[in-house]
Amino acid sequence: MVTSDQRRRQLAKEKYERQQKRRVEARRKSRQRAAVIGAAVAVVIATLVGLIVGGVFDKDKKDAAADPSASPSASASEPAPKQSPSPEMAIDQKAKYTFALKTSAGDINFAMDAAKTPQTVNSFKSLADKGYFDNTKCHRLTSGGIFVLQCGDPEGTGRGGPGYNIPDENLDSLGKANENGQVVYPAGTVAMANTGQPGSGGSQFFLVYKDSPLPPTYTPFGKIDAAGMKVLEEIAKAGTVDGGQDGAPKTEVKIEKGTVTQN
Repeated sequence: MVTSDQRRRQLAKEKYERQQKRRVEARRKSRQRAAVIGAAVAVVIATLVGLIVGGVFDKDKKDAAADPSASPSASASEPAPKQSPSPEMAIDQKAKYTFALKTSAGDINFAMDAAKTPQTVNSFKSLADKGYFDNTKCHRLTSGGIFVLQCGDPEGTGRGGPGYNIPDENLDSLGKANENGQVVYPAGTVAMANTGQPGSGGSQFFLVYKDSPLPPTYTPFGKIDAAGMKVLEEIAKAGTVDGGQDGAPKTEVKIEKGTVTQN
């Protein structure tokens, strides 16, 4: 016969076992919840990393850099072209050179000083000697805040280049930037276009037909002569094909021949 004392001990034991079982079950569920939460967090982190690596959060920045009304830039969103070796130095770095552009709209010549921009002049001499600029179009004319004609892309799309980049040069020659981070690129200046990143110039360049405020990040390397400026101003006066402030020039500007000669 079970005494009352034994019965109490039995009930206490059963209660203890039930409590232990509940604690074990609670810990198991807690571990499951933690595992689920951890997996979800890992997925979120992986997604965020993927977005960052993929450039989604840089979209505004890239859009700003590629904004055609903001800068005379080659496209920053296209895949990098197949890389080619940059040309070996083959010019007299103390000499002056002339880049003569025979175009369908008239001749535009500009002087280049190799002492100030040796890498740029050397690259343009090398490309011109190979006929790189021949039968190419100046694909872009702007009149909204900056006033330039952009050329040098064999594809005529703003995305083409020689397959290599040249370093920035002569960036401090136009003076100190103002409070907006800009300097004036005077009318008659010829400067390198780029993707908005340092050292990203290739073969595209722009001809300034009216003083233009820009960040001092575009290598100024040439000065257009008086006759060339008249041709450039006439091209600008005709505007763009669609009448907008940024687009293909209405007057077709085809570089029939581009020649670089030492003065």
